[in-house]
Amino acid sequence: MRFGLLGPLTVGGEPVGGGKVRSLLAALLMRPGRVVPSDDLKVALWGDDPPASATASLHNHVARLRRLLDSEDRVRAVPPGYVLRVDPGELDTEVFEAHARVALAAHNRGDWPTVAEETAAALALWRGAPLSGLYDPADGEPALVQRLGETRLLVLEWKYEAELRLGRHEGIGPELAALTGQFPLREAFHRQLMLVLHRTGRQAEALAVHQRLRRTLVEELGVDPGPAVQEAHREILREPAPRAELPTPAQLPPGPAHFTGRGDLVARLWAALTQGRRHPQAPAGAPTGVAVRPAAPAPRPSAARHEGVPAAALAVITGMAGVGKSALAVHVAHALREEFPDGQLYLNLRGATPGLPPLPPIQALAALLNALGVDSRNVPDTPDAAAALLRSRLAPTRTLLVLDDAASAAQVRHLLPAGDGCAVVVTSRSPLAALDGATRFPLAPMTADESLGLLRAVSGRQLADGAARLVELCGRLPLALRVAAARLAARRALSPDALAGLLDAEDGRLDHLEYDDLSVRRSLAVALGALDPDAALALRRLGALDLPAYEVPVVARLMGLPEQRAGAALDRLVEVALLEEISYGRYAPHDLVRDFARELAAQDDGREAAVERGLRWYAEAARQSGLTLSPPEREGPARVPEPVGDAAPFPDTAAALAWGDRELPAVVTLTERYARSSPTVFLLVRAYFSHLQYRGKYGALRHLNRFVLSAARASGDRVAQAHAIGDLAGAHFLASRIEEALALNDEAIALWQELGERGRTQRTLANRGMLLERLGRHAEAAEPLERSLALTRELDDAYGEAIILSHLGNLHEHTDARVAIAYHERSLATGCRIGSELLAHTAHCNIGYAHLTLGEWAAAVGHFERALCILGDQGDWHGRSQSWVGLVRVLGELGRTDEAYAACANLLDQAVERCDAYSEGLGRREYGRLERSRGRIAQARVQWELALKALEGGDPKAHAEVTELLAGLDAGPDVGPEGELDAGPDGEGRGRAEVG
Repeated sequence: MRFGLLGPLTVGGEPVGGGKVRSLLAALLMRPGRVVPSDDLKVALWGDDPPASATASLHNHVARLRRLLDSEDRVRAVPPGYVLRVDPGELDTEVFEAHARVALAAHNRGDWPTVAEETAAALALWRGAPLSGLYDPADGEPALVQRLGETRLLVLEWKYEAELRLGRHEGIGPELAALTGQFPLREAFHRQLMLVLHRTGRQAEALAVHQRLRRTLVEELGVDPGPAVQEAHREILREPAPRAELPTPAQLPPGPAHFTGRGDLVARLWAALTQGRRHPQAPAGAPTGVAVRPAAPAPRPSAARHEGVPAAALAVITGMAGVGKSALAVHVAHALREEFPDGQLYLNLRGATPGLPPLPPIQALAALLNALGVDSRNVPDTPDAAAALLRSRLAPTRTLLVLDDAASAAQVRHLLPAGDGCAVVVTSRSPLAALDGATRFPLAPMTADESLGLLRAVSGRQLADGAARLVELCGRLPLALRVAAARLAARRALSPDALAGLLDAEDGRLDHLEYDDLSVRRSLAVALGALDPDAALALRRLGALDLPAYEVPVVARLMGLPEQRAGAALDRLVEVALLEEISYGRYAPHDLVRDFARELAAQDDGREAAVERGLRWYAEAARQSGLTLSPPEREGPARVPEPVGDAAPFPDTAAALAWGDRELPAVVTLTERYARSSPTVFLLVRAYFSHLQYRGKYGALRHLNRFVLSAARASGDRVAQAHAIGDLAGAHFLASRIEEALALNDEAIALWQELGERGRTQRTLANRGMLLERLGRHAEAAEPLERSLALTRELDDAYGEAIILSHLGNLHEHTDARVAIAYHERSLATGCRIGSELLAHTAHCNIGYAHLTLGEWAAAVGHFERALCILGDQGDWHGRSQSWVGLVRVLGELGRTDEAYAACANLLDQAVERCDAYSEGLGRREYGRLERSRGRIAQARVQWELALKALEGGDPKAHAEVTELLAGLDAGPDVGPEGELDAGPDGEGRGRAEVG
């Protein structure tokens, strides 16, 4: 946990709201780890006149503070007051002062690089005035604020002294000028400004600074400047600082030693920067063995380069940390040296440099102008004027600028030349969308072949194709690949398989992707440090839930913030390439970013609460989906649980189905990971049943409910067990695993009776009767159906009664199909009366099968078509598949063979797409019949053999029928059950009578 006092009060990087809790926390943080007397805390909260209830109120505020910190032992009552535990490194004022102490020690021994590093680290912590908003300035500054303020001024003095000693004069003049104006009596800043001006050739201005300081000191204090200022004055008077003639700038860093791949991108980047002056087959400096295609047309610039208006070519290379942006830019820049004979300028804009803020435009302009030979005394003090001078200097030249690691478009805009002879390459983690006229090159991880090539080149080893696993575990990210290659080069005994094994332990993958100064974790940490608090919180919370992909609503729940703020945070993560927007409003991180987010989440005290909020949102969203797909007012008692969270309803069936399709991987992940730790998962899987049933995803249905049942049994939750057993029975039924479904359903009956749930007992009794009928145990089926029917009447459940009538109709079909039709018509009437599409479809489908049993093909076809019309193209798959099977059969019997073939092909396509082996088996059975009716015996045999394979382990009746059909082929073309149908037990289904 991190506490911040150097600016507005923060906890974990997030502002603490106003009120007494904020004042209480601030008072405890001002004396971290020490007992603060209750009387002092009362003064901090109520001033010198606390109310009579102050003691009790103080206890309440301490309790609220503990909740805010999500820790009971952070704030302890220790007479005569309270103490706040603050661990080393958690309080920014302590970290700041630690850096200041190290800087002072380095200053005293003349270690100027360390002074520069430590002062930069200290100043980076400063977010504003300490304790901002926690005291009334009219009452004077608290002692802590005064001490910290004075320490900051000393740190600033040491920083600029280090810059002077290291010869880094450029760009610090404006900062010192501002400080001398703010602190007119502080001699150190005046001395440093005098020396900066003098050493950059601005002697007259340096002397003017001395004159102003001396006049101020004499007039206000009656004293002269001290010895240090006087010595600086003498140095200025001795002679002007000499300046050497600068050569043509050639500032590019060395090119990457093992640049590999990116051939097409190199060619397109070349074309964009040269604006078509020539298109080489292979740019100078291209590495051996790397093919570079002829330059393809560069992407169209994103903004208004108007026809006839000359402009410098501008290319922006964007991508995540470690993806190779700088390497690509420098590689191409080296190859383009001959195209830009007037020089190559390179400037690191420090957009993501640890401990350092982004380079201000005025400092960047001063550095570029100085490299072009402009005397520092002639560099204007304002960015606009300096930018105009830079454009004037570059206008007649052919110069290439590489602006590396830009933070924003505003940082770059002043640095752009105007003439069309120049070109600029900018690298940034952000797309810099506000930068007009740019051609953008988003950089993705390397291809598998490129990655393997880089691994071989850097490691110096001829790696076998088995290294492909190592490549994928590195996420095909160049930085990670270079680290892996360095490890392989350093340890010849280390094999790619062994290193892959280390990386495969995901919790420690980033530990093995560090070597010397190369580190994936540090690179990502820099990106994290540059984020605003909301974006940083979003990244941590993504790691908490750790899903394949995310949408705004669930991220808002993880963060505990409104969706608008969560969406803005996700967009920010996309801008800095920590997330990819894989489709509109849907986000996914790179694998290594995912690992980094998990590490952040492990240190997040709010992780468990965030995960539970995420689970509850998913459960409620699944519940809303179930209510949309099967509205209880039309489809009977809802399968979904009671309300769980605050997810919004879906506007229509299409939206509910689309959400369920997108989130299937997430639901599976959440179930596997959290079923044993959160009962909310039980509700999620129950609510998601309707979607999986609708889509025919029976394998996923069984998988999820097995997990839930195991977890429910482990927890002893009898209600959850009963639901899971019933839903698992339903999953087996839908896949035509009738024996397994019956055994589970009987277990569910016993549990619901034990729990006294009459309504659920009624439904499971109905399911038992239906399952027994499907197994051909007709005599046994009647008893549970009659018991269930009696319960529906006791409970005044018209919907349940209609379902029982449907089951009874199916049962009577084995003895008298006319009686069966009468039962189904009664069920249909009830369905029409209460407006249930489910009952209407089921009745029409079952009436069609009854007519099919009677050989009344023309009557049957109308009912099957009506059943399919009710469900539509996107309706429940189980119901549609059973109706399609019946329709194919009667169309074939009516001689409408072409229609039958088309309907059967549609059935098979959808069954295969859903991995529904049972429906595929029935479809192939019917397809074989169609083939046989046309005399294509060999093709019929193939279809029936495929049907047997699909029906293996499922409905024994359907399997036996296909076996008999095959036997008929073997006996001869005139033998076989052609034209006969045992429609009762063959498993073609009774529409959509539910189980569970």
